[in-house]
Order: sequence, then C-alpha cells, then structure tokens
Amino acid sequence: MRIMKDIRILNANVIKIMAAVFMFIDHAGLLLFPGQEWMRCVGRISMPLFAYLIAEGCRYTRDRTKHFAMIFILGFFCQLVYQLFDGSDIYINILFTFSLSILMIYALQNFKHSVADGQVKIFGKILSGLMFAVLVAAVYFLNTVTRVNGKYFTIDYGFWGCMLPVFASLTDFRGINLPEKLKWLDSHFIKLIPFSAGLLLLCLFTDGINEWYAFIALAPLLIYNGKKGRFNLKYFFYVFYPAHLALLEGIFMLINM
Repeated sequence: MRIMKDIRILNANVIKIMAAVFMFIDHAGLLLFPGQEWMRCVGRISMPLFAYLIAEGCRYTRDRTKHFAMIFILGFFCQLVYQLFDGSDIYINILFTFSLSILMIYALQNFKHSVADGQVKIFGKILSGLMFAVLVAAVYFLNTVTRVNGKYFTIDYGFWGCMLPVFASLTDFRGINLPEKLKWLDSHFIKLIPFSAGLLLLCLFTDGINEWYAFIALAPLLIYNGKKGRFNLKYFFYVFYPAHLALLEGIFMLINM
C-alpha cells in the first residue's frame, strides 16, 4: 500500500492544467488545423479528466446550489454566444453536459445518505431512489431528442458523457458512516473501476474511433493523489473554457477574412 501512495503524485491542479492543454490542442485542431488528426486524438484525453474532477467537485463542495448554478449559468452564456455565431444547429456545450451530471450525482448522493441513515423510513429511501432513477431517465430522454424547431439538436458527448462523472461517484461515500469492513469501497482505486466501465460505454456509443484514445486519461488518474494543490484553481476551467474558444474563434475569423 505504501508503494501505491508513493506513485500518486498528481494533484487536482495538475490534472486540470493537463486537461485544459489537451482541450486546447483538440479545438485548435478542429478549427485551425483540420488535417492534423493527431490533435483530435490528443483531445480525447481531456473530457474524462474533467469528468472525473467534476465528480471530485461534487464530493467536496460545501454549497451544492452555488456549484451547480455556476456551471449551468456559464454554460447558458456560452450557448448564447455559440447560437449567435452559428445558429444553424443546436449543439449543447460540455458545461450543460456536466450540469446534468452534477444534478444526477447530487440525487445519487441523497439516495446513498438516505439508505445509510437509520432514521429515514423505507418510504423515504424508496422515494430518493426513484428521484435518482427518474432524473437518469429524463437525461436519457433528453439525449434522444435530435431536432428542435427544425434544427439539429445534440448534447456534447451524449447520454454516456452525462453519465461518466456519475460513474466516478458510485463509490463515493463521503459523509456516510460505512461499517469498518466496507470502508475499502470508498477508495481512489475502487472509484476508478466503475469510472473505467463508464468510459468504455462512452467509447462504445460514441461515433469515431478516435474516442478510444480517452482511455489514456486513466494513466494520470491512477496517480492522482486526491489533493487540491497549492494554488486555488477552483474557477480555472470555468474561465478557460469560454476564453480559449473565443481566442480560437477569433483567430479562425481573422484567417478567413
């Protein structure tokens, strides 16, 4: 076990920066260098890293409402900008994908807490489980919609993209008093097992062979130490996502003037 701890050297800040670099390369390849397929392949590593960190954010946040609202509102404004520049289709951005993930994770957390709480009656446990199931079904249905007002409608990464952070949260038992013999379930390496299964489903149900490069993301996640890091980069992704898109779109427009 000591060896396993020694190799876990990457904190959340390093993972975020890695994911941001991979995302930038991906989108630069999409907009500026369409012939460079390797850039799109590298970009596949980014989404799983951010998805895992979304699950980590839900695990440690002290204000669920603020956490969800921040990502949802920023996603809303990014969507407005996207629709203004290209309103031919409705392509829902990754921030909305992760907003749906966060809602499902919170519903899952409530269900696990109600099951573990001896003071919650059986009806309450069943109700919280149904709420989680209904929310998952609603997200699935939303991802089956393909046209809205005659326009193509797509949610970034689809249903399994929405579910990927949820898979990372399946064995998250923070705040739950697990029996001593079950505490091994709430561990980093165990958490990666359902996450890997979710990643497999994402690759299987996503068009394009490039998506399989996403499995490379498991390498840095294996050596993630669960710590935040020295600097506060809590809002880094929320600023970086729209900023790098604006920069690349601006360069693209200048080149094509």
